[in-house]
Amino acid sequence: MKTKIKHFLAGLIVGAILAFPLGINFGRDDPLLSNPLSQTDLTDRVSENVKEKASELVDDAKETIHDATRPVQKEWSR
Repeated sequence: MKTKIKHFLAGLIVGAILAFPLGINFGRDDPLLSNPLSQTDLTDRVSENVKEKASELVDDAKETIHDATRPVQKEWSR
């Protein structure tokens, strides 16, 4: 019984040591086996996210305007 507990605790410790850096990389959207202690430039990440969200918003706005003006375009084409 004691050996099972020792093995369990050893596995728990080894698992935590291996999972911690993988979890950090997963949270940063970095490759899993990259260095978790490397410095990431926050301004670059924020600017990339803002550019992506802004382009999505512009595309959605274009679609909404296009859908809103579709009945008017049909009336003018008559």
